[in-house]
Amino acid sequence: MTINNDWKRRYEKEKPWGMLTSIDIHDCDPNTIRDAKKIKEYVRGLLKEIDMKAFGETVVVNFGEDEKVAGFSMTQLIETSLVSGHFANHTNRSFIDIFSCKAYDPHAAALYTEKFFGGKTKNIHIIFRD
Repeated sequence: MTINNDWKRRYEKEKPWGMLTSIDIHDCDPNTIRDAKKIKEYVRGLLKEIDMKAFGETVVVNFGEDEKVAGFSMTQLIETSLVSGHFANHTNRSFIDIFSCKAYDPHAAALYTEKFFGGKTKNIHIIFRD
């Protein structure tokens, strides 16, 4: 599989303040997205994958009265900003956001996320912030 490195050339050219990657994973393993320990394990692995350092503990909270949005939400401060996510039980989808003023490979993050949660398809959006 060929990894798209256009993001890196663009990042080096534009020199943004930071970057945001939104990763949507469909058809996740329902057992994984409903397990707070697994979500924390995912965060630890993701931070290794993208060479980021956690600041404090990962917070994972299960909530949502409306069945459409019920599930775990996660936040993890990192020394260069924040990783957050929501895991929708009703659709078995994961929605992850990684924001950092330090560059990282968004495609590696997306591949890791898709594999960890056993997803069948993914959407990835990369935004440079200035």
